[in-house]
Amino acid sequence: MKRRDFGQYCGLARALELVGERWALLIVRNLVVRPRRYTELQTGLAGIPTNVLATRLKELEQAGIVERQVAPAPQRGVVYALTAAGRGLEPALLALARWGSTQLGEPQPGDVISPEGLVLSLRARFQPDQAAALSASWEIHVRDVVMHAVITDGELTTGLGAAPVKPDLTITARFADDELASYRGIMSAVRDGLVDLSGRKQLLDTFLRVFTVPRAA
Repeated sequence: MKRRDFGQYCGLARALELVGERWALLIVRNLVVRPRRYTELQTGLAGIPTNVLATRLKELEQAGIVERQVAPAPQRGVVYALTAAGRGLEPALLALARWGSTQLGEPQPGDVISPEGLVLSLRARFQPDQAAALSASWEIHVRDVVMHAVITDGELTTGLGAAPVKPDLTITARFADDELASYRGIMSAVRDGLVDLSGRKQLLDTFLRVFTVPRAA
């Protein structure tokens, strides 16, 4: 399969040759959260044509960014996962997500929020200096999406689903039926008290401090 070639000896040009095609980085985004079956990728990438998903996965496999793995028990079949080279894209993804969030306007009709996008937003907004020596865990419920954030001695682990241990604080955000449950909306709900809490409620302020990017002066 012919790959786009810019003909420039440049790291950025090479990166764009490998992951610069439409949908490629969003596939990587979803696989950063966890390995996925083909059908799970298709569901999680609302709007991606089947032939485009198949093509991008083939290109990413050929580039050594994605690989197929046998799903762990008790599941069966094949999942797509990032290779070590693919996992190395995460810092760049987080930097792009932080920059892109500053360019977002108001949500448009038809816009969707992916669970993987919410998890990536948690990682992108994480403030390590605010979490130094901190150990705490949160479980965040947003409609039918559950995600978790666990900080152990300042190191963050996030993912979809229930927290691996009983969370110190469970946060359930309340949204109107017509509201888009974006990351920005979740943090606004937390600040405005539009949440139900279970556990150590004093960790709500900690959550805001650790997962909110300070505004520029």
